[in-house]
Amino acid sequence: SGEPTLYPLLGDLIEEFHKRGMTTFLVTNGTNPEVLEKIPPPSQLYISVSAPNEEVYKKVVCPIRLDNWSRLLRSLELMRTFSCPTVIRITLVKDVNMLDPEGYSKLIELAEPTYIEAKAYMHLGFSVKRLKRSNMPTHEEVHAFSQELANLTGYRIIDESSPSRVVLLSKLKQPKKIAPP
Repeated sequence: SGEPTLYPLLGDLIEEFHKRGMTTFLVTNGTNPEVLEKIPPPSQLYISVSAPNEEVYKKVVCPIRLDNWSRLLRSLELMRTFSCPTVIRITLVKDVNMLDPEGYSKLIELAEPTYIEAKAYMHLGFSVKRLKRSNMPTHEEVHAFSQELANLTGYRIIDESSPSRVVLLSKLKQPKKIAPP
């Protein structure tokens, strides 16, 4: 685990994987937009969005750098320039960041992702020391929140998995197939 955009040879690594016919999925927290500006496009780009606004972001993420929110916004602006499929991933934590769908909709508008993936926080691992089981939303709650996002953004629900508590939204009628490089 860790933030992949901290790896100084990330662009070279993506190129090498593509030369070998492999697909690449880059999942980032978006705090290093200068790296996103330089790397070749991966097969798919995910940016994890932890909060709908700066105030909630600071509470949820406790960023080390004071400008991380503005850096995330810059990465979301860059997202629209990528030719590969792009995804905003929102891990919803009840009573923490599962609020202000209008705030999330503004971030979605800024990024214009191919997909939005809304998924439930799972009460596992180290998080059990700081969050409660009650912070884990049901699939029905994730679906309802996703429907609010759909109503605000023009995206629509195209797939979901109740056991995984995840909903996929897009403006596409069906998901894009990831083409080999």
